[in-house]
Amino acid sequence: MGVVALPVHGRAQDAAGSCGDATAAYAQVQVESWPRLDLELARTAQEHEVGLMFREALPPDTGMLFIYQAESREAYWMYNTLIPLSIAWIDRDGTIVDIQDMPRLNDPSNRQEAAQHTYPAAAPYWNALEVNQGWFAGHGIGVGQQILFCLGA
Repeated sequence: MGVVALPVHGRAQDAAGSCGDATAAYAQVQVESWPRLDLELARTAQEHEVGLMFREALPPDTGMLFIYQAESREAYWMYNTLIPLSIAWIDRDGTIVDIQDMPRLNDPSNRQEAAQHTYPAAAPYWNALEVNQGWFAGHGIGVGQQILFCLGA
């Protein structure tokens, strides 16, 4: 599976190419001229629920792509998440509709604290991409930019 970011004026549907294995647990992304981003995929409800919980570190230029089978509006939280993250929510045509930073909680295992700090997207989305906090800002990636997801041949 490959992921390619296009300029804001481009259309995700205009990009073409061969795809990787849609059943693979990992993918790579090259965002314009920036370094590659290695992605772990979360496709099932169980994988979405666990996400990046309990990880003590996330190597640079890596992240997790949450793939939904239908439009979603569910909020994210930092329960049992030990590292600060940034998240981009992406609509069906590949446009980033929102990006937010999600700081580490004082006590990540405190469900009540986590429930008080949820992160809803500004618009419905089909995919969410979590990376180390500040990755999007550090690479000049913002709302309105398009990303092409190639989910199998």
